[in-house]
Amino acid sequence: MSGRAQDTTELTDYALVGGRLHTHLIDSTADLAALDSHGNWIVVIPYEGEAVCARFASVTSADSLDSPPVPGAWSGVPLESWTSSLDRESFMEGVERIRSEIAAGNVYQVNLTRRLSAPLPDHSDIGGLAQILRLENPAPHQAVVSLPELGIHIASASPERFIERRGSLIRSSPIKGTAATATGFLPKDTAENVMIVDLVRNDLGRICEWGSVDVSELLAVESHPGVHHMVSTIEGNLRSSNGWAEIIDAAFPAGSITGAPKLASLDLISALEPTPRGVYCGAIGWVDADRKLGDLNVAIRTFWIENNRLNFGTGGGITFDSSPSGEWEETQLKAARLLSAASQTTTLPGQGE
Repeated sequence: MSGRAQDTTELTDYALVGGRLHTHLIDSTADLAALDSHGNWIVVIPYEGEAVCARFASVTSADSLDSPPVPGAWSGVPLESWTSSLDRESFMEGVERIRSEIAAGNVYQVNLTRRLSAPLPDHSDIGGLAQILRLENPAPHQAVVSLPELGIHIASASPERFIERRGSLIRSSPIKGTAATATGFLPKDTAENVMIVDLVRNDLGRICEWGSVDVSELLAVESHPGVHHMVSTIEGNLRSSNGWAEIIDAAFPAGSITGAPKLASLDLISALEPTPRGVYCGAIGWVDADRKLGDLNVAIRTFWIENNRLNFGTGGGITFDSSPSGEWEETQLKAARLLSAASQTTTLPGQGE
């Protein structure tokens, strides 16, 4: 990685992910096998549809930059302008449907989500929103990706790692369990987490050396702005015949945002959610193909621009012990701080007050 500072005031295609600023786009492809070729890549994998793998000529540590890494103005989105793909009643009906499917033995847990959407204000640059999120809701797996020619404008404040690769070592850290306080977790949170740990162990077991998959951390509590999460970490040694394409094929979409068993959960999600998830619940990250390194998040707490609207997803894992009203309130809790951040307004240096 280059340590040379650069002028960031005229950025067009760029991405800031994992503290690495990628600039000077070379090419792009939907072929995940390219991530095992050479070069530095940014990866955007929507929940539905083709992946975008974008290769950049320059990668700079954001810590080395003298100016804000991704300058941009943002016109705040009024809180009252947001609409939801599922209203409160419809969401709670979905929770009850999942509970009935669990009672019938068809699934054990399903992640139910809804898409929030609002008109995009004039003069709104995704880099400006990303700056606000970095200040108001810092997250360990935050990202901003701006690829106008590819129609990609994303600002993510994700707290969750999907897949990290360090040579042959791969690691996943699913979040299951969210509470307003560090001691506010319910028994269903533990049950959710353990189920998803088993699911991820199975996913990684398909591509890792036999006997190498291990749970290195179970039910750890992580604190983030406004919420606390229960997190476990599963890791294994990748078989030499496998690369990024096989990793994604085995593990995507992440178990924490689908459910268990995964295939049955995916079918139920398709039946209950009226609007495609889009980028939400997909994955965003960076890959250094030459050094076989990379880190992809789970694209939650994520804003994206589509059809001149700003979108944001929120949801949660449903078990038989779930309360329909409680699950609705959890989606509200997860969204509140982020929507408040997006309602703020920033200007470029020299503009406004």
